[in-house]
Amino acid sequence: MPKCSKSEKIEDALLWECPVGEILPNSSDYKSSLIALTAHNWLFRISATTGKVLEKIYLASYCKFRYLSWDTPQEVIAVKSAQNKGSVLARQAGIQQPVLLYLAVFHVLPFSLIGILEINKKIFGNVTDATLSHGILIVMYSSGLVRLYSFQAITEQFMQQKLDLGCACRWGGTAGTVGEAPFGIPCNIKITDTPPLLFEVSSLENAFQIGGHPWHYIITPNKKKQKGVFHICALKDNSLAKNGIQEMECCSLESDWIYFHPDASGRIIHVGPNQVKVLKLNEVENNSAQHQISEDFVILANREKNKNENLPTVTASGRVVKKNFNLLDDDPEQETFKIVDYEDELDLLSVVAVTQIDAEGKAHLDFHCNEYGTLLKSIPLVESWDVTYSHEVYFDRDLVLHIEQKPSRVFSCYVYQMVCDPGEEETTNRSCEKE
Repeated sequence: MPKCSKSEKIEDALLWECPVGEILPNSSDYKSSLIALTAHNWLFRISATTGKVLEKIYLASYCKFRYLSWDTPQEVIAVKSAQNKGSVLARQAGIQQPVLLYLAVFHVLPFSLIGILEINKKIFGNVTDATLSHGILIVMYSSGLVRLYSFQAITEQFMQQKLDLGCACRWGGTAGTVGEAPFGIPCNIKITDTPPLLFEVSSLENAFQIGGHPWHYIITPNKKKQKGVFHICALKDNSLAKNGIQEMECCSLESDWIYFHPDASGRIIHVGPNQVKVLKLNEVENNSAQHQISEDFVILANREKNKNENLPTVTASGRVVKKNFNLLDDDPEQETFKIVDYEDELDLLSVVAVTQIDAEGKAHLDFHCNEYGTLLKSIPLVESWDVTYSHEVYFDRDLVLHIEQKPSRVFSCYVYQMVCDPGEEETTNRSCEKE
């Protein structure tokens, strides 16, 4: 991938795979692409094989867009703006900005605009954050309250005007082309009344997951002492599943995390520093109305017991003194799980494990059978892994992306492509760095 210039600093990126069996209007729509968001509010669609820019869209000048995420994987993406804090003088004067943030939403097959939605405090109250997931607008509050709304219902009720990329538009007395600078994309979804509420629940730090068959949700009770304790409950009546309280016994600086498996199996993935638990959600025997949580399989970190741990020491006088100490479960000198992902086309779980060796950390990417958890292949990452930096690893079919954020917002992006030879598998690496 070519080196990125300062004028095109990448804020975030997603990988869009080539569609199969779809009839699309443009030949470039069939190319696997990277969707990249730049620091200057440009959205680039870049060929994953050549690095050529296939399409570029200017989002807007009225806010700063910063985050990319899948609303529905490989179907709909959401681009979220930074939160609008207002100027220092406005905050000192007690003037609050009514619009907290904006969400720009796009279809990817073909790449087309759905609209830009504003999250307004006059409608939702003292909201602290919002996001889109699987067609649901999730709104969060400082009290821990989480509220869910239908994005489709909001679009149908509150879209002011349908906009198409590349088409002429007149908006607020200004004319321009949608998606081109300096006009950009106007905010065309403005909620003027509270939309119908689908569901609400209170959870510590707004932690909320929904999934399973039938629908269940995962929360942490809204008390600080409950941090690291997860409750799995039925959506229909809020009843706790049997064995539905999950707590991983670990002592670590970083918290464990839990989420519904993205393979639509209804399973649950619970990740700690030294183990990955895959849990099943099944009906209770002789009681189809209640469900229970059971263990499907566990992936364990490769660790050797510290030979120096708890060894006795003999003093000069001959007295035996036992030293008792325990390392943290995420001690950098021990192999620690950092990232877990799922590749749907290959049906593989990918796990990034890191070990600090002397002054630098080394990482490897392990591929596990999604059904049984069996280790199939381990690939060492060429670059060192600094545990003090922020890291993201994406695995999609034959591509692996490792994005490392260094101090002063300096990023390095390492791209691995897996190539199958008749006799063996190879992994090639190429990297790019931007400042």
